[in-house]
Amino acid sequence: MTPFGTLGRALSHRNAKIFFGASLMAWTGLWMHRIAVSWLVWELTGSAFWVGVIAFCDLAPAVIVSPLAGAVADRADRVRMTMLSQAAIGLNAALIGLLVATGQVTIGALLVLEVVGGVAASFAQPARQSLMPGLVPRADLPAAVALNSLTFNVARFVGPALAGPMIAVAGVWPAIACNAFAYLVATTTTPLLRVDAAQRRGHAATASLFGEMLDGLRYAARHPGLGPILGFAAVAALLLRGVQEILPPYVERAYGRGAESLALLTAAFGIGALVSGLMVASRGRLAGTTRLAVLGVGALALATAGFVATSWFPFGLLCAALMGAAGSVHGISVQTLAQSASDPAMRGRVLSLWGLITRACPALGALLLGAAGEHFGLRWPTLVAVALSLGVVAWGLARLNRMAETLEGGSQDHSNR
Repeated sequence: MTPFGTLGRALSHRNAKIFFGASLMAWTGLWMHRIAVSWLVWELTGSAFWVGVIAFCDLAPAVIVSPLAGAVADRADRVRMTMLSQAAIGLNAALIGLLVATGQVTIGALLVLEVVGGVAASFAQPARQSLMPGLVPRADLPAAVALNSLTFNVARFVGPALAGPMIAVAGVWPAIACNAFAYLVATTTTPLLRVDAAQRRGHAATASLFGEMLDGLRYAARHPGLGPILGFAAVAALLLRGVQEILPPYVERAYGRGAESLALLTAAFGIGALVSGLMVASRGRLAGTTRLAVLGVGALALATAGFVATSWFPFGLLCAALMGAAGSVHGISVQTLAQSASDPAMRGRVLSLWGLITRACPALGALLLGAAGEHFGLRWPTLVAVALSLGVVAWGLARLNRMAETLEGGSQDHSNR
């Protein structure tokens, strides 16, 4: 089946149309917001460290909040939880936009509000992702997971393409206001989803919330497939994803360019991710997905090395597209494995760990890169991270067959709970 046929089958369901339409709008606003805030901080401070700090404040709350949010998503109404958390993201963006528009914004206030937004996003992620098996039949779940990633990466292209010119012409606050409006739309359309009761709620409360959170952590850690693949993804994200979170310093210091070029680079990431995501979606099978998850990190490392080793912008754009492609292959593959291998009662908690990895690890990587960049420049710290990540890929290849046997074998629960 062609990739468009596979994705079309997933989109043929009413719930999927509503869900992914709202996701496209919300994530487009999110990428506009990210570009605008990072550029605002760079204009205010001229410091790679502070750009890293603002990325850290947005993403790092996942370290504390995500495991708890996953436990909540497994015992709460996931549709309602999605709606409330999206509303909080939109209101927070509206407040930031208002402060910027009135000239009242400060670095301190921005840091606090980005933390608030990060907390809300940490609750939204497991709730939304846990709903996915209830949106489409099980046979279409791999395509729906791929479509979820593709939607994110289409937004990653469209958002910066809109934000760059908007920031250049009208300033930062209109781009942030667009994010607030987008999340308002996503919030009001979420109640239209028709999800079976069994998929709306993982299970009735059986223990304390903290106890259920610990159960989820133990389940993932003891699972012979989920534990290793999530650990692999976490280290890879820490070492490699920080580059994409602090692009403004790379744009100005490595390439000597401004906001329009920042938008072009971010769009290149999205285009690469879109193309590779279509290729992954066209597979339509689980076999071989673990190998893609590991090799995707290897490709991401090599593309990142090329990105920081040059000051020629066209080559930087090509490397950015390859980084987006490799990251998309890895991300879709890991999320598909997590969705397929998790016990349904544990799905929210497992996916909250994936959310923690995709949010907190890049945030910490961005903070470390930003701090190192102030003392050593951005190139050498990034190349050191690339070298370390290749060692992680070697570890993943050594464990590949054991992970694949568990994750792709169709068993739902391999832990020793």
